Amino acid sequence: MSVNSRIPGFYKLSPSERFKTVVKLSGLPESDISKLASTDTDMLAIADRMVENVVGTLSIPLGVAANFTINGRDYLIPMATEEPSVVAAASNMASVARIHGGFNTSSDQPIMISQIQLVGVKDPHGARLRLFERRQELLDLANQQDPMLVKLGGGARDIDVRIIDAAEKTYVVLHLIVDVRDAMGANAVNTMAEALAPLVAEIGGGRVRLRILSNKADRRLARVRATYDAEALGGQDVVDGIIDAYAFAAADPYRAATHNKGIMNGITAVVLATGNDTRAVEAGAHCHAAATGRYTSLSHYEKDAHGNLVGTMEVPMAVGLVGGATKTHPVAQAAVKLLGVKSAQELAEIIVAVGLAQNTGALRALAAEGIQKGHMSLHARNIAVAAGARAEEIDEVVARLRKEGHVRIDKAEAVLAQIRQS
Repeated sequence: MSVNSRIPGFYKLSPSERFKTVVKLSGLPESDISKLASTDTDMLAIADRMVENVVGTLSIPLGVAANFTINGRDYLIPMATEEPSVVAAASNMASVARIHGGFNTSSDQPIMISQIQLVGVKDPHGARLRLFERRQELLDLANQQDPMLVKLGGGARDIDVRIIDAAEKTYVVLHLIVDVRDAMGANAVNTMAEALAPLVAEIGGGRVRLRILSNKADRRLARVRATYDAEALGGQDVVDGIIDAYAFAAADPYRAATHNKGIMNGITAVVLATGNDTRAVEAGAHCHAAATGRYTSLSHYEKDAHGNLVGTMEVPMAVGLVGGATKTHPVAQAAVKLLGVKSAQELAEIIVAVGLAQNTGALRALAAEGIQKGHMSLHARNIAVAAGARAEEIDEVVARLRKEGHVRIDKAEAVLAQIRQS
């Protein structure tokens, strides 16, 4: 049966009505997709206000990473992820980092950029300088759009103007540089850009096209440093193996893509748990990894004078404590309370510490026993459940899968059948 996806007025329906409509038009038995609908009416009502055409919610495991000391303070860190070993690896490496004081962090002021694109400018270089000449007028107009942000100590700080040659056209692009305080900042900078567009067009002598923030948040970097005890890691050979793995990623984009994915396993889990924009953070991080013109490792590893491993990293981190899902999603609110953070900068620094810990854990596994041993051990529980194991059967299924060394669904089903026959 073909599906007709044309549903006039779909957005006007309630979530339960939308689900019934989807069932009818899909041609599937309701039992096949019943899990799409949510039985949590309170959460469903919140979800319906957050995004469009809601029919249900998707629950993701939320773990708490332990052992973290960051700038001399201990944190319990919520991490939302579906991937086994992520929370365990971060917690494990945090315990090793504690030996030498934990993680030390710093961060830039919460600066975001919005771009206003001018097309059809006859004298791009002249337009660029005219815009600089009117800098204060542009900043004053921008700050009139958000007096509360200015009152809190933020607001438009400066402008930059770039000339971009692209596709046989020349664009004049004004960057509005804004301190967004404890917000991620997208709404604030976009509102300012919209307000400035007519004046920018008038001064520049062109027509405005785009006026939108940039997720290349390279003025909003968060930095982290940690010393990992060599013996606690497993000895000098493991330290050397981690450095070799890092050097491989630094030199080869094929390795760097997976290396940085490991970093983002930690970063994205905390970003998601706190209701922040995972796509914005990921885009900014991967763009930063290619800032030199070649995609490379986000982290850096070296030895100190005592042979211990020193890990460092700096990453754009555009996260906030006000606005968006951080203020509307009850789990995100609880996660922020658990962290006890007081500013967006503090949250950003925690997030990069988790990213470095996760990266170190993955590299240690690669350098020592190999990534699959620990990862597949945890993954075996998921496979056991997928095979139909009941709670009291899971541990035995996992033990047999690990002993045989084959963590696959067909093996789990066979093991489960053997257990039940005996």
